Amino acid sequence: MANEEQMIAGSEYLKRNYGLSSAPFEAYLNYGYVLLVIAGADGDVPESEMNWLINHQRMVGAPEEVIEKYKTFDYKNAKLEDLLPKIKADVPTWSAQRTLLYHAIKMSRADKDYSKEEQEAVKKAAELLGVPEDITVALKVLVEMEEKTESMLKALILTETL
Repeated sequence: MANEEQMIAGSEYLKRNYGLSSAPFEAYLNYGYVLLVIAGADGDVPESEMNWLINHQRMVGAPEEVIEKYKTFDYKNAKLEDLLPKIKADVPTWSAQRTLLYHAIKMSRADKDYSKEEQEAVKKAAELLGVPEDITVALKVLVEMEEKTESMLKALILTETL
Protein backbone atom coordinates (compact mmCIF):
# COMPACT_ATOMS: atom_id res chain seq x y z
CA MET A 1 0.00 0.00 0.00
CA ALA A 2 1.25 3.49 -0.83
CA ASN A 3 2.38 5.81 1.92
CA GLU A 4 -0.30 8.44 2.56
CA GLU A 5 2.35 11.22 2.51
CA GLN A 6 4.10 9.97 -0.61
CA MET A 7 4.07 12.33 -3.58
CA ILE A 8 2.81 10.66 -6.74
CA ALA A 9 4.05 12.00 -10.06
CA GLY A 10 1.32 13.36 -12.28
CA SER A 11 0.91 12.69 -15.98
CA GLU A 12 2.05 14.98 -18.75
CA TYR A 13 -1.61 16.00 -19.12
CA LEU A 14 -1.72 17.11 -15.48
CA LYS A 15 1.51 19.06 -15.86
CA ARG A 16 0.48 20.71 -19.14
CA ASN A 17 -3.11 21.59 -18.22
CA TYR A 18 -2.92 22.28 -14.49
CA GLY A 19 0.73 23.03 -13.80
CA LEU A 20 0.94 20.19 -11.28
CA SER A 21 3.85 17.80 -11.40
CA SER A 22 2.80 15.66 -8.44
CA ALA A 23 0.28 15.33 -5.64
CA PRO A 24 0.10 13.35 -2.42
CA PHE A 25 -1.60 9.96 -2.52
CA GLU A 26 -4.27 11.32 -0.18
CA ALA A 27 -5.03 14.26 -2.51
CA TYR A 28 -5.63 11.94 -5.48
CA LEU A 29 -7.80 9.74 -3.28
CA ASN A 30 -9.90 12.49 -1.73
CA TYR A 31 -10.29 14.41 -4.99
CA GLY A 32 -12.09 11.41 -6.43
CA TYR A 33 -14.02 10.85 -3.23
CA VAL A 34 -15.37 14.41 -3.35
CA LEU A 35 -16.39 13.94 -6.97
CA LEU A 36 -18.20 10.73 -6.00
CA VAL A 37 -20.05 12.45 -3.15
CA ILE A 38 -21.21 15.24 -5.47
CA ALA A 39 -22.13 13.02 -8.42
CA GLY A 40 -23.79 10.58 -6.01
CA ALA A 41 -25.91 13.25 -4.35
CA ASP A 42 -28.90 12.00 -6.33
CA GLY A 43 -28.48 8.58 -4.73
CA ASP A 44 -26.54 6.88 -7.51
CA VAL A 45 -23.28 7.02 -9.41
CA PRO A 46 -24.20 5.34 -12.70
CA GLU A 47 -21.62 3.59 -14.84
CA SER A 48 -21.21 6.64 -17.12
CA GLU A 49 -20.25 8.87 -14.17
CA MET A 50 -17.92 6.25 -12.65
CA ASN A 51 -16.29 5.73 -16.05
CA TRP A 52 -15.79 9.50 -16.36
CA LEU A 53 -14.03 9.54 -12.98
CA ILE A 54 -11.84 6.53 -13.71
CA ASN A 55 -10.85 7.78 -17.17
CA HIS A 56 -10.13 11.27 -15.86
CA GLN A 57 -8.05 10.06 -12.94
CA ARG A 58 -6.04 7.75 -15.17
CA MET A 59 -5.46 10.69 -17.52
CA VAL A 60 -4.01 12.81 -14.68
CA GLY A 61 -1.85 9.97 -13.38
CA ALA A 62 -3.72 8.68 -10.33
CA PRO A 63 -2.36 5.31 -9.19
CA GLU A 64 -4.49 2.23 -9.91
CA GLU A 65 -4.63 1.63 -6.15
CA VAL A 66 -6.52 4.93 -5.79
CA ILE A 67 -8.86 4.11 -8.67
CA GLU A 68 -9.70 0.74 -7.12
CA LYS A 69 -10.66 2.49 -3.87
CA TYR A 70 -13.14 4.69 -5.75
CA LYS A 71 -15.08 1.59 -6.79
CA THR A 72 -15.86 0.63 -3.18
CA PHE A 73 -16.09 4.08 -1.59
CA ASP A 74 -19.26 4.70 0.46
CA TYR A 75 -20.11 8.06 -1.11
CA LYS A 76 -23.64 8.00 0.32
CA ASN A 77 -22.35 8.33 3.88
CA ALA A 78 -19.35 10.58 3.27
CA LYS A 79 -19.36 14.30 4.05
CA LEU A 80 -17.88 17.03 1.87
CA GLU A 81 -16.84 18.87 5.04
CA ASP A 82 -14.55 15.96 5.97
CA LEU A 83 -13.07 15.39 2.53
CA LEU A 84 -12.48 18.88 1.12
CA PRO A 85 -9.73 19.89 3.60
CA LYS A 86 -7.72 16.82 2.54
CA ILE A 87 -7.20 18.16 -0.99
CA LYS A 88 -4.17 20.42 -1.02
CA ALA A 89 -1.82 21.73 -3.64
CA ASP A 90 1.05 24.15 -3.33
CA VAL A 91 0.74 25.72 -6.76
CA PRO A 92 -0.17 29.40 -6.60
CA THR A 93 -1.37 29.59 -10.21
CA TRP A 94 -3.82 26.67 -9.85
CA SER A 95 -7.21 26.89 -8.19
CA ALA A 96 -7.95 23.46 -6.75
CA GLN A 97 -11.35 24.75 -5.69
CA ARG A 98 -12.45 25.87 -9.15
CA THR A 99 -10.94 22.83 -10.84
CA LEU A 100 -12.73 20.52 -8.45
CA LEU A 101 -16.09 22.21 -9.12
CA TYR A 102 -15.50 22.07 -12.88
CA HIS A 103 -14.77 18.35 -12.70
CA ALA A 104 -17.73 17.75 -10.38
CA ILE A 105 -20.05 19.36 -12.91
CA LYS A 106 -18.52 17.37 -15.80
CA MET A 107 -18.77 14.08 -13.91
CA SER A 108 -22.31 14.77 -12.72
CA ARG A 109 -23.41 15.47 -16.29
CA ALA A 110 -21.74 12.34 -17.71
CA ASP A 111 -25.05 10.48 -17.48
CA LYS A 112 -26.85 13.30 -19.34
CA ASP A 113 -28.82 14.13 -16.16
CA TYR A 114 -27.47 16.95 -14.01
CA SER A 115 -29.96 16.42 -11.21
CA LYS A 116 -31.16 19.04 -8.73
CA GLU A 117 -29.38 17.10 -5.95
CA GLU A 118 -26.09 17.15 -7.86
CA GLN A 119 -26.47 20.87 -8.51
CA GLU A 120 -27.12 21.46 -4.80
CA ALA A 121 -24.04 19.39 -3.90
CA VAL A 122 -21.92 21.52 -6.28
CA LYS A 123 -23.34 24.66 -4.70
CA LYS A 124 -22.59 23.35 -1.19
CA ALA A 125 -19.03 22.43 -2.20
CA ALA A 126 -18.56 25.89 -3.72
CA GLU A 127 -19.70 27.52 -0.48
CA LEU A 128 -17.40 25.31 1.60
CA LEU A 129 -14.51 26.10 -0.75
CA GLY A 130 -15.21 29.84 -0.83
CA VAL A 131 -15.86 29.95 -4.57
CA PRO A 132 -18.23 32.78 -5.50
CA GLU A 133 -21.58 31.83 -7.03
CA ASP A 134 -20.86 33.68 -10.28
CA ILE A 135 -17.74 31.56 -10.82
CA THR A 136 -19.71 28.38 -10.15
CA VAL A 137 -22.37 29.45 -12.68
CA ALA A 138 -19.64 30.31 -15.20
CA LEU A 139 -18.09 26.85 -14.76
CA LYS A 140 -21.49 25.22 -15.42
CA VAL A 141 -21.95 27.33 -18.56
CA LEU A 142 -18.43 26.41 -19.70
CA VAL A 143 -19.21 22.69 -19.34
CA GLU A 144 -22.44 23.19 -21.32
CA MET A 145 -20.50 25.02 -24.05
CA GLU A 146 -17.93 22.21 -24.19
CA GLU A 147 -20.72 19.66 -24.57
CA LYS A 148 -22.23 21.65 -27.45
CA THR A 149 -18.82 21.99 -29.10
CA GLU A 150 -18.28 18.23 -28.81
CA SER A 151 -21.73 17.64 -30.35
CA MET A 152 -20.88 19.98 -33.21
CA LEU A 153 -17.57 18.22 -33.82
CA LYS A 154 -19.31 14.84 -33.88
CA ALA A 155 -21.90 16.19 -36.32
CA LEU A 156 -19.14 17.47 -38.60
CA ILE A 157 -16.86 14.45 -38.57
CA LEU A 158 -19.49 11.70 -38.41
CA THR A 159 -21.56 13.06 -41.30
CA GLU A 160 -21.22 11.20 -44.57
CA THR A 161 -19.62 13.12 -47.42
CA LEU A 162 -22.02 14.10 -50.22
